[in-house]
Amino acid sequence: MQPKLPIAGVKNLIAVGSGKGGVGKTTVSVNLAIALAKLGHKVGLMDADVYGPNVPLMMGTNTTPSAIGERIQPLEQYGVKLMSMGFLNPGDKPLVWRGPMLHSVIQQFLRGVDWGELDYLIIDLPPGTGDVQLSLVQSAPITGAVIVTTPSDVSLEDARKAVHMFEQVRVPLLGIVENMSYLQCPHCDERIDVFSTGGGRRTATEMGVKFLGALPLDPQVRIGGDTGHPVTTYGPEDPRAKVFYELATLVLMNAREAAAVTGPTMTIAD
Repeated sequence: MQPKLPIAGVKNLIAVGSGKGGVGKTTVSVNLAIALAKLGHKVGLMDADVYGPNVPLMMGTNTTPSAIGERIQPLEQYGVKLMSMGFLNPGDKPLVWRGPMLHSVIQQFLRGVDWGELDYLIIDLPPGTGDVQLSLVQSAPITGAVIVTTPSDVSLEDARKAVHMFEQVRVPLLGIVENMSYLQCPHCDERIDVFSTGGGRRTATEMGVKFLGALPLDPQVRIGGDTGHPVTTYGPEDPRAKVFYELATLVLMNAREAAAVTGPTMTIAD
């Protein structure tokens, strides 16, 4: 098996995954990365969803990266260093790649990008449990993984598969976050459970995984992603962004706990 060599300058790698698409995984990744940066950490965001790279749109930048020698220079937005296949293959042209090519691009993003000194590199994985996930976890020391789901039974069934995958490859689970948990009616303030309720917390309890919280189905979060100005850019006191800062705080705490269990090979930033 290929040794899990550390990424030069990067203290911690946090993978954000999901069992299926459409649960808002990239939205969570983007807002988590910005929240960590706003809290004073040096942060990078690696878009490993090579078939559907949405990070450029959500972060509001789509410039082609430059290179110094053989090292790709990441872009930077909102205090977060960025790399995505969307920067290298812009537009609507699809990528039709098999496993070996996926492995190659993931290694290039990990080790061929000049990330500099980072406290946290957030890795936005593609949905499912396929080649990209295996390539990543088999070659890099992942500090921990966050699983994104919605409360619906369909999403939860696939989320459980993602949890089992990370357990099988011995990656610590930092927790499950339930996205699109509820809709707060802007007219009557009534809470509407669009995709059922409580499934994320229940699944976390059943599987012995920590629950990282419930994120609302908020139109402002969607607008922020579509316009390249995520809600976390408004700071931790903004009511739309507060839940993501609470999520970031829990991820930091659970990452420290995971490092304490797995040993001194992982260095958690203060």
